[in-house]
Amino acid sequence: MSARPAATRRTVLRGAALTPVVGLGLTACGGGGDDRSAPLAGPVELGPESEVAAGGAKLYRDHNVVVSRGEDGSLTAYNTVCTHAGCPINKLDGTRLVCPCHGSEFDVTTGKVLREPAVAPLKPLAVEVRNGTLVARPRD
Repeated sequence: MSARPAATRRTVLRGAALTPVVGLGLTACGGGGDDRSAPLAGPVELGPESEVAAGGAKLYRDHNVVVSRGEDGSLTAYNTVCTHAGCPINKLDGTRLVCPCHGSEFDVTTGKVLREPAVAPLKPLAVEVRNGTLVARPRD
């Protein structure tokens, strides 16, 4: 006979009630099966060039892209899928991206990690202006 007491009805019901919640937590950490965190496969139009001011940045959540403009007018772009757990980053604070899953932070002007747990920088993208519209694409 086991020295461990049998599970009560309450314990079993509580465990069953928590199972979906645990599943949601694991989905948030794993990137999921949808394409929200998929890398760009080809060029994508983001929006008017005027949306990104000198010294500023704009997050294009629908495409997982952030574009920043230097004071000299130069443009840089990065993929905004966190390099830690593959979560799409949805918060831009000035020129700092903040991942909602585990709090990693990245500099949008360099792609470098500002705060762990991520240790790898963001993936750089090519960005150009075509007829006044920002266009991002994977680098060759």
